[in-house]
Amino acid sequence: MSGKIAVFFDRDGTLNVEAGYIKVLENLVLAADASEAVRTLNQNNILAILVTNQTGPARNYYTESHVLALNKRLCDLLEEENAYLDKVYYCPHLASGIVTEYSFDCNCRKPRPGMILKALEDFPDIEIDKSYVIGDKATDIELAYNVNCKGILLTTGYGQQVIDGTYQELNCKPHYITNNVYDAVQWILKDINKTNY
Repeated sequence: MSGKIAVFFDRDGTLNVEAGYIKVLENLVLAADASEAVRTLNQNNILAILVTNQTGPARNYYTESHVLALNKRLCDLLEEENAYLDKVYYCPHLASGIVTEYSFDCNCRKPRPGMILKALEDFPDIEIDKSYVIGDKATDIELAYNVNCKGILLTTGYGQQVIDGTYQELNCKPHYITNNVYDAVQWILKDINKTNY
């Protein structure tokens, strides 16, 4: 029996509109075509999994329960559009944070692989070398390389700044670049069909 393919999504600037550290729940707004992108994966029996760095608690901007509430709002907004995430993982840690409980050097902060390694424990049938990471930061593309996935860079959020060299350093070449998360999913479906041909 063949395993499952997974798409690991970043959150801010990818599935929801980049809005900095979101302190008001209602300010989390779905990105254009995010629900269609996730729903397309659902319909094609491809896992849609969130992997997001959320350092707000470490920076003392808000509590970890607020991160959970933001992630729940994202899931609820997607479900209103008949789309769903199979699992949500987040990293609240930051080595240089000011809240001791969250301020340490962890293995789950992207581009380190901890969140995806946890997903592989929870979904042991994932074929990681056939899976994908979609995000708007260089760290998302590095994460893809670190776990042997293909990485797709969105020019939404911080993505264009990454390409311009004004935000983070892009040390790994994305497998695809697009300004639209649904287009990213369409590319994935074509890539899967090409690989299986």
